[in-house]
Amino acid sequence: MGQDQTKQQIEKGLHLYQSNQTEKALRVWMRVLEKSADPAGRFRVLGCLITAHAEMGRYKDMLKFAVVQIDTARELEDPDYLTESYLNLARSNEKLCEFQKTISYCKTCLNMQGTTVSLQLNGQVSLSMGNAFLGLSIFQKALECFEKALRYAHNNDDKMLECRVCCSLGNFYAQIKDYEKALFFPCKAAELVNDYGTGWSLKYRAMSQYHMAVAYRKLGRLADAMDCCEESMKIALQHGDRPLQALCLLCFADIHRSRKDVQTAIPRYDSSMSIMTEIGNRLGLIQVLLGVTKCWMIQKELDKALESIEKAQELAEGLGNKLGLLKLHCLCERIYRTKGQQRELRDHVVKFHECVEEMELYCGMCGESIGEKNNQLQALPCSHFFHLKCLQTNGTRGCPNCRRLSVKPGYV
Repeated sequence: MGQDQTKQQIEKGLHLYQSNQTEKALRVWMRVLEKSADPAGRFRVLGCLITAHAEMGRYKDMLKFAVVQIDTARELEDPDYLTESYLNLARSNEKLCEFQKTISYCKTCLNMQGTTVSLQLNGQVSLSMGNAFLGLSIFQKALECFEKALRYAHNNDDKMLECRVCCSLGNFYAQIKDYEKALFFPCKAAELVNDYGTGWSLKYRAMSQYHMAVAYRKLGRLADAMDCCEESMKIALQHGDRPLQALCLLCFADIHRSRKDVQTAIPRYDSSMSIMTEIGNRLGLIQVLLGVTKCWMIQKELDKALESIEKAQELAEGLGNKLGLLKLHCLCERIYRTKGQQRELRDHVVKFHECVEEMELYCGMCGESIGEKNNQLQALPCSHFFHLKCLQTNGTRGCPNCRRLSVKPGYV
């Protein structure tokens, strides 16, 4: 297959893919991969296959094609191709919750400075790295990466990247319980979709609606949460987007649990768990198991709750997800207090505080914890964040956390 024919077949596949004929598109692209002798065409078709498999939640296949793409990039001996292929490798590992590998590949991308493509891709690299740091509950570094990605988006007038970063920032603030910002950022993403998204994939609209649903639920606005989640799920079903279907099912389950309707929540958790297991989203599985645990606790089935916690703890330890572990210790504390088991209770109280210290989840001004309840937070330029009221009350000449870190042990 020659260069022109390769190009035609890739375009044919893209047209089929955009018309929701995904399996036909994949067959066309696989044929190009088998028959084309043009390395640049092969590189491009591998990019199409990587994107398609990412959206279908076939993350192991996504990774497989990313590895082949790296070999093709080396064959082409072009740093631009190499940068793009390392980004795809980073994104594949991010989807598979291999966060340390994601960070490592992102750093490789950022070290390839100076190529034209790398300058355009740096925003996406920063976003992927931010998502990985968030998966590891390293909040300051996550925020630093998201803000860097946002600067790249603004400098390059890249509205699609800005939309994706806003959704990640919504997720970030939902995790540390500043629910006002958790809603603000996906609403901003939805505005970008409305203003600029005529030619965009509907996944951007679905993504913003899902993150809005999460924030609305956290704020107790359950009817609004349900409306947004239903719209997101409708698009996810139309496009065969399995990862988003799993997240929407989790959100539906959480909404029903918030209404104390455990009987409706449990089957939705089960459906979400089934898809999360199928696609390999272990971070999502932790969230599902946390929800299931809370359902058992509502029904006072404490032994069943502890079984769910045990499964979630194994996953959280494997991923290095410290926030998941903190939440699990908190739930254990409540269960063992109810059971009157003092030794186990004390053990989890100690572990809970160790997690808080490790994640620096406390305000450097008042010393109170962050992420325990809904609170307005404010980040300084260094990406350390504090209670907004503390910054307003005390003011600051620079960051107190950074000042503490700059004092060498022995000089205190």
